[in-house]
Amino acid sequence: MQHIDLKKIADGSLVGKTVTVCGWVRTSRDSKNVAFAELNDGTMLNHVQIVFDKADFNDKALAGVLSLGAAISVTGTVEKGLKAESVEIRAKSVELLGASDQSYPLQKKRHTMEYLRTIPHLRVRTNTFNAVFRVRSELSYAIHEYFHKNGYYYVHSPIITGSDCEGAGEVFKVTTVGFNPKIKSEDEYNAADFFGRSAGLTVSGQLEGEVMATALGRIYTFGPTFRAENSNTPRHAAEFWQIEPEVAFADINDIIEIATDMIKYIIRHLLDNCKAELEFFDARFENGLIAKLQNVADSDFARVDYTDAVEILKKSGKSFVYPVEWGLDLQTEHERYLTDEYFKKPVFVVNYPRKIKSFYMKQNPDGKTVAATDLLVPGVGEIIGCSEREADYDKLLVEIKSRGMKLSDYENYLDLRKYGSVPHSGFGLGLERILMYVTGMANIRDTIEFPRTKDELR
Repeated sequence: MQHIDLKKIADGSLVGKTVTVCGWVRTSRDSKNVAFAELNDGTMLNHVQIVFDKADFNDKALAGVLSLGAAISVTGTVEKGLKAESVEIRAKSVELLGASDQSYPLQKKRHTMEYLRTIPHLRVRTNTFNAVFRVRSELSYAIHEYFHKNGYYYVHSPIITGSDCEGAGEVFKVTTVGFNPKIKSEDEYNAADFFGRSAGLTVSGQLEGEVMATALGRIYTFGPTFRAENSNTPRHAAEFWQIEPEVAFADINDIIEIATDMIKYIIRHLLDNCKAELEFFDARFENGLIAKLQNVADSDFARVDYTDAVEILKKSGKSFVYPVEWGLDLQTEHERYLTDEYFKKPVFVVNYPRKIKSFYMKQNPDGKTVAATDLLVPGVGEIIGCSEREADYDKLLVEIKSRGMKLSDYENYLDLRKYGSVPHSGFGLGLERILMYVTGMANIRDTIEFPRTKDELR
């Protein structure tokens, strides 16, 4: 079907020209002499107004055309709109491509985010989600572009894995074996399964990423990851997309610089390429959003040792719901105080206690902490988990055993420490977390097209 994108006429360069456009009716108005339809085809956030002169269109010609959600094709003349920067199309002919029933749920009234989550197949047609997923696409492109420009290789880690990267056990099981009362043990169950052993959906591509980095030097993975965590917080989802670079010959300080550079790069990209969408979010979801992002792009990130962060929190005078003690993980309320009130900008918290971090993190000389850092940002909290990896075979072996992890699951990983081990580091960036930050969306369920959370699978 030959037509022109609405985005290509929005700049006014085709004023006076006859064009054919296609799209969905977002809003409409009808009167005695003229009717109007706001049309959107997905190529830009803003709509283009279609003007129907009733002298040219009778009621039969407009039947179904003005229904909200209807898909139509219009041929007409591009004209300047009432606003200086706008254009509109004065229709000469119209074709109803797809009728929309009167039960179409996205009427003119304002809908709650909770309601829109019940209709994921339609919510993308609202201005809010049209903007969210447009930014998500541009954000993903910027991430790929950053790594490509900096000499990283894009690798694909497996979705189905036999190991739990984090050692937390919160994995979705992958199985072809149904309920069978004759199976008496887990070993017997696994032996009868497709792989002949326990398998699950990956929680991270890091372990495979380390394999690739020991040959290619600098790599990154970008794909879906899964956690069977029984959590209903606004920051957690069972399925989410994660970006995980892994860099050989890099220590914790190197990877912090890389993370900083990447965050600044992608934010600058969005400021340059998503102006309309960011203005929309600034006006409707987080006043000052653009200024916040510009400040992140232009300023240095703070850095604080975990031990010092605990002291800052203790001396804050705040009454936190969760206790603040050395050796405990920082909760969202602690992270928000550090970023929103104390530093007032993104901050790297470094050198976390060994016992609360993953087995693979490099042990510091004090024996109590590891070379790990989280990047905390205002309004969200943690968006990046980062560390130097333990390169010492003996130390890693002791750590795996002490945590009761199955040694056979990590034999290949340990081999990397036997054959040309080098200092190497990496981080994980949750795409939905950074998307929350750059749009002002308050719930992770509103940053992914089809959110998977506890008891929710649409």
